[in-house]
Amino acid sequence: MIQDPMLNLLSATAQGDKVAFAELYRISSKRLYAVSLKMLKRKELAEEALQEAYVRIWHNAAQYRAGKGSVLTWMISIARYRALDILRYHAVRKEDVFSDNDDGPQLSSEPMIGTEKGLLEKCLAALEVQQRQTIHLAYFNGMSHHEVTAHLDLPLGTVKSWIRRGLQSLQRCLKL
Repeated sequence: MIQDPMLNLLSATAQGDKVAFAELYRISSKRLYAVSLKMLKRKELAEEALQEAYVRIWHNAAQYRAGKGSVLTWMISIARYRALDILRYHAVRKEDVFSDNDDGPQLSSEPMIGTEKGLLEKCLAALEVQQRQTIHLAYFNGMSHHEVTAHLDLPLGTVKSWIRRGLQSLQRCLKL
């Protein structure tokens, strides 16, 4: 089995190694930022979610369990939950997170646009329609499984299965 290259950095981070944490940030921040920006649509909110995610990663690095997925997958889930928290915060206050003149994420200055974004789009396009739709609703629109179920008028088990199989296919395609 191939060891996750970020595992050593996360392990060192758990021991308080700031240099390892800085390297972990350097190699993962573009992906986590892209997830946050895709969900939140606004640069300042995505940056806020990213900062909060890395604070959480620093404090919880020792909580990571290798058997539950790769380090990057674990970190992306933390960033995703931070973005969901921000969306919920604004929803409770009835604030519109998305401005009226919002054209969507502005990633043109981000290096991830090139090959990584293209690979993700290619891998998403290769999924079955149902898997792609449920993953988009859950991970990019921030819906819970129950919200996806209500939105698509499908059983919860079906939605969870489509999401799980779609994520497994994405993981194989992206080689995470």
